[in-house]
Amino acid sequence: MIAKQTISLDHQVTQKPGNIASDMDGDKVMLSVENGKYYNLGETGGAIWELIEKPAAVRDVVTSLCNEYDVSEEECVKQVTAFLTQLDEENLIDVK
Repeated sequence: MIAKQTISLDHQVTQKPGNIASDMDGDKVMLSVENGKYYNLGETGGAIWELIEKPAAVRDVVTSLCNEYDVSEEECVKQVTAFLTQLDEENLIDVK
């Protein structure tokens, strides 16, 4: 198995095409047509998903979330990079 790269603030990420996302009771849920799986991204994950609809620097995603939520930058970086790494492992995003 090929190991995915570690996502850092300097990477650019974007959604891969072929995913259908919808809001459901405040959470974002998504169906990946490619791998046939459903995902519950939650509220914050949904916010991240929307921020990466077009290519975005991870640094800019963190800044946007820190401005919207009561979270320290350090904790936000940790959570965002972990979430994006999971999306990358599921082949749901492009990382450059």
